[in-house]
Amino acid sequence: MTPAARLAAAIEVFTNIQVQRRPAADALKDWGLAHRFAGSGDRAAIAGLIYDALRRKASAACLMDADEPRAILLGMLRLERNLEVAAIARLADGGRFAPGPLTDGERARLEAPDLGGAPPWVIGDYPEWLDPHFARVFGEERAAEGAALASRAPLDLRVNTLKTERDDAAGALADLNPAPTRWSPDGLRITLAADAKNPAIHAEPTFIKGEIEIQDEGSQLAALLAGAKPGEQVLDLCAGAGGKTLALAAAMDNKGQLYATDDDKRRLAPIHDRLARSGARNVQVRTPKSIGTQIDDLQGRMDLVLIDAPCTGTGSWRRNPDAKWRVRPGALEQRRKDQAEILDRAALLAKPGGRIAYITCSVLAEENGDQIRSFVERHPEFTVMPPSDVAGALGERAFLFRRAVLMTEEGLLMTPRRTDTDGFFVSVLARRS
Repeated sequence: MTPAARLAAAIEVFTNIQVQRRPAADALKDWGLAHRFAGSGDRAAIAGLIYDALRRKASAACLMDADEPRAILLGMLRLERNLEVAAIARLADGGRFAPGPLTDGERARLEAPDLGGAPPWVIGDYPEWLDPHFARVFGEERAAEGAALASRAPLDLRVNTLKTERDDAAGALADLNPAPTRWSPDGLRITLAADAKNPAIHAEPTFIKGEIEIQDEGSQLAALLAGAKPGEQVLDLCAGAGGKTLALAAAMDNKGQLYATDDDKRRLAPIHDRLARSGARNVQVRTPKSIGTQIDDLQGRMDLVLIDAPCTGTGSWRRNPDAKWRVRPGALEQRRKDQAEILDRAALLAKPGGRIAYITCSVLAEENGDQIRSFVERHPEFTVMPPSDVAGALGERAFLFRRAVLMTEEGLLMTPRRTDTDGFFVSVLARRS
């Protein structure tokens, strides 16, 4: 397919998403099945256009003064991909399989991409109903923080120190040009062009041997900041597919005991193969038979309980831009209830002198600082460890990291704008001995 044909296909798919109110992944899958002539490169390029359009949906519509799929795609090419008007006109020239030619009005708006006077939620490309929530956390910087959350994420890898060193893993992936991550001592970053296919990391020998895992640097840091130590008794209470479980096992150097569980056994399914590949030998997976009963024997025994809490996912919008336009206020309220229940469960599991590491991939205060304050009110036997002390787990990187993150009394918040990671909140609570 030509670049122009890919753009026309993206407009078609985006129309389906808007009209049918469908998840982008479903619409893209159906388009691919109906157009089997399109190769993997074509499908990847069309998906890239769709997801970039979702990233800049509000600002592109504002620029073009229209919210039709064509307008949003054209506006995105100017705002997100920085194409000149002449380049956009070559894609939309009315030729065979190409979108129709630019109108005079479209050309005029693309030639002067000015969002001056637009409200913060338009400049920041997030839903209007979230503006008070963003203002509470970021104040006058909320538009800039939102815009950073709308950017495309790089591909981050965590080097499994149970099997190899970062320099060796980087050498094995030299053809992908990985660079050391800024903060994580175990991370590698691969930066991709806007229209690039994701590399087949799962087919790399170093992945097959368990020497690397795909994991955002922010997620790596959250696991490190939890402070799991060799020889401890540690529980990953919301383990899911096991990304942070694997990072904890490496931090513990296979010493002590690490338990992994999740209320939904379906989310746990991938963890077994990942553990076998990683070489982690100190992990015991507790698959639930009924909620709670799989870990009753661990009550009051844990040095560390890690909660990777269910949340709205506002911090991961770079990877799932479709989600930000689908999240609703009711989802926030439900997640707050879930988080409070999980924190209360964790309180029973931490031993005197033990710790709870509470993590979300959200930037909203209601899911972060508010939850921690409410928890301490309900459980005065816990105190919040100073976030500056928590950051000390990063060693020589801690000083600059403290200056980069947004720090409050309850915890620290990473964001794409501040730390060039996904948005993660981390708070560590200590139980009095």
